[in-house]
Amino acid sequence: MAKTNIEVAPQIRNIPISLPVTGEEEWQAAREPIMSGWLTAGPKVREFEEAFAKRHQVKHAIAVTSATTALHLALVALGVGSGDEVIVPAFTWVSTANVVLYCGAKLVFVDVDPRTFNLDTLKLKDKITSKTKAIIPVHLFGLCADMDEIKKIAGNIPLIEDAACASGAAYKGTPAGALGTIGCFSFHPRKSVTTGEGGMLTTNDDSIAETLGMLRNHGASISEEQRHHGPKPFILPDFNMMGFNYRMTDLQGAIGTVQLKKLDAFIAERAMWAEFYNKELSQIKWLNLPKFPSEYSHGWQSYVTLVNEDKSPYPRNIIMEKLQEKGISTRPGTHAVHMLNFYKEKFSISATDYPGAMIANNQSMAIPLHNRMTEEDYYYVVRVLGEI
Repeated sequence: MAKTNIEVAPQIRNIPISLPVTGEEEWQAAREPIMSGWLTAGPKVREFEEAFAKRHQVKHAIAVTSATTALHLALVALGVGSGDEVIVPAFTWVSTANVVLYCGAKLVFVDVDPRTFNLDTLKLKDKITSKTKAIIPVHLFGLCADMDEIKKIAGNIPLIEDAACASGAAYKGTPAGALGTIGCFSFHPRKSVTTGEGGMLTTNDDSIAETLGMLRNHGASISEEQRHHGPKPFILPDFNMMGFNYRMTDLQGAIGTVQLKKLDAFIAERAMWAEFYNKELSQIKWLNLPKFPSEYSHGWQSYVTLVNEDKSPYPRNIIMEKLQEKGISTRPGTHAVHMLNFYKEKFSISATDYPGAMIANNQSMAIPLHNRMTEEDYYYVVRVLGEI
């Protein structure tokens, strides 16, 4: 065979920012509701709720369609409405802010600490007024907010934990979701455990749990499962409140139960590789790595760094482009909500009004950390970063 002068380019890895771990077990779990015909919220959702409540050390878990709908229901259950104020960190996913507007309440931003990306407790006290009806601390990227300090400042004001990223995380030994009045979780595919879309509310308050259960089901006084399995088929539920159709399906519940059994193993593996990153990337002087007190148990939904542009050879966005060229996906941690067009125009906010959030918005960089990465992937990420 004749030789050719064609050069073959070296293979470049393709490492996504995140990939869910799903397979045969999830596939088989979904078969049962498909074969039984019970597809809406039913026994599989209830099983998932019970397991989730036990894992997160709460009395009640109420499954819904997303963390967004969970946050919305939490505010409605607490009676938040027109004339009320709700405090939200300025650096978070947009839905944390959107749900406040859904209720007709006034949104009050508080800045974040760019070292942790969580609510800056030093800035919280000045945001509280007689109209403050709730505070939403966000456990961003799987790191719990400083809940003891927030509680001290908040007094009797209800705390809604935005724990969308924090399944399995803990603060001083107490799991996320058991730290405030209500917890709200996400099962989006970028989270540690997934049901595709989906969310969960947690609470230790019996009355709130009952209200949440009705609100997610149009405000019905009894669930679909109770109605269809009851002895009196002519009974329809009464409706004492206006609710929403935010029910999780049994397909999702079945998958979620399987995923939840893997949560601790998923987090342990991510924590091991996060420690690898901490060690191997510590020599890169322009890259600030995640730091947190030892009494926090990080959920490691993401590994988010901060590019120190005073020391960096390139701006954050150029670095992200260079990594993408090498097959390494990155993302900004999330966005500063006050810098999004809708919010800055509606409320006439300047980017510099919340400087911590602005820094996080412009300089945060998540690098790949998930349970489908190989050892070679991690070493490759470290090597390429070191070469910039």
